[in-house]
Amino acid sequence: MEYQTLGHSGLKVSPACLGTMNFGTTGGVGSCDEPEARRIVDTFLELGHNFVDTADAYTGGQSEEILGRAISGKRPLVVLATKAYLPTGPGPNDRGLSRVHLTRALEASLRRLGTDYIDLYLCHQWDPHTPIEETLATLDGFVRAGKVRYLGCSNFTASQIVESRWAAERLGLTPFIVLQPQYSMAARAIEAEILPACERHGLGTMIWSPLAGGVLAGRYARHAVPAADSRMGRLLASPVPMARTWAEGLLNDRTLHIADEVGKVAAELGTTSTAVALAWVRQRPGVTSVIIGPRNLDQLHGNLAGFTLDLPPDAIDRLDEISWSPDITAVTGMSLGQHQQPHS
Repeated sequence: MEYQTLGHSGLKVSPACLGTMNFGTTGGVGSCDEPEARRIVDTFLELGHNFVDTADAYTGGQSEEILGRAISGKRPLVVLATKAYLPTGPGPNDRGLSRVHLTRALEASLRRLGTDYIDLYLCHQWDPHTPIEETLATLDGFVRAGKVRYLGCSNFTASQIVESRWAAERLGLTPFIVLQPQYSMAARAIEAEILPACERHGLGTMIWSPLAGGVLAGRYARHAVPAADSRMGRLLASPVPMARTWAEGLLNDRTLHIADEVGKVAAELGTTSTAVALAWVRQRPGVTSVIIGPRNLDQLHGNLAGFTLDLPPDAIDRLDEISWSPDITAVTGMSLGQHQQPHS
C-alpha cells in the first residue's frame, strides 16, 4: 500500500477512503445493515486501507454508531474522519459552525463512535452566519484538548479556503489540511480555482461522488426511470429538495454521454466502468484520496479495482476530452489542450 501524505501535515492515508454514508437503514439514502457494514469495514482494513469517513448527520447518527462498533478494538488502524454542520435537531443552535453547535456535535460524535478522539474533523460546509474566526478558534480548542488531531473542510469555495487560511495564520490557530470536494468526470469545476487554492494553501483532497452518484458506473440509462432502490431512485424520492435537484442534475444528456464513453474504454481495457471512473479521478493532479461508498462487499471489491488500474495516456485523453467542462474554460481562459497535464 502506497499511503499518501494528507496536505501540509504528517498524516498518511490510503488512496481509497471508505465512505460510510450508506451505513444504516433509517433516514437519508442509507441501505446497508450493520452486519454487512462490519464485513465491509473488516475487509477494507484487512486489505491495508486505513482512511474512513463519516458525518454526524448520516442516517441520523446511525452511520457513526455502526462505524464505532465496527472499529472497536481496531482504533489504532483507522484514520477516522467525521464532519459537523448539518442539522442534528430542531433548534436554531442545532446546526452550523458556531461554538455552541460544534461543541455539542463533537461530544455527540465521540459518544456515537465510541472513541475519545477524532483523527480528522471537518466542517461539512461553510456557515455564512458564523464568523470563521469563531469556528477556527473552537476547532483549535478541540485540537489543544486532544479530542481532535487534524482539521479540514468540505464543499468550501476557493475564496472560503483562502479566508480560512488567512484567519488561521492571523490568529495563530490550527489550519485546515484537507478539503472534501465533489469531483468526477461529470463535475470538474474544482479544476478552475479550488484545486489551485488547495495546492497553494497546503490542503490535500478527499474526493466525494467520484462516480457521479453511480451514473458513471453505467447504472442508469436514458429515458428510463431509476429503480426505486437505486441511489438515484432514493434521491429523486427524497423529501429534501437539494437531494432531488442534485440527482436531476446528474441524470442529463452530458453525464450519460460521458458514461457511454467510460463504458467503451472499460470494454477495451477488459475492466468495469466503475474502475475506469475511479482510476480517472485517482490519477488527477491534486487528488490525495478518493471516497468510495459501497453498500455491500461486492461493491467494495468492484470499487477497489479502480485503485490498481492505471489508465493509459490515450484513454485519459479520450476521457478528458469527452468530459471537458466549458465552465473551466470560462474561469481560467484555458482550452482543453492548455489545461491538460503532461502524462508521466
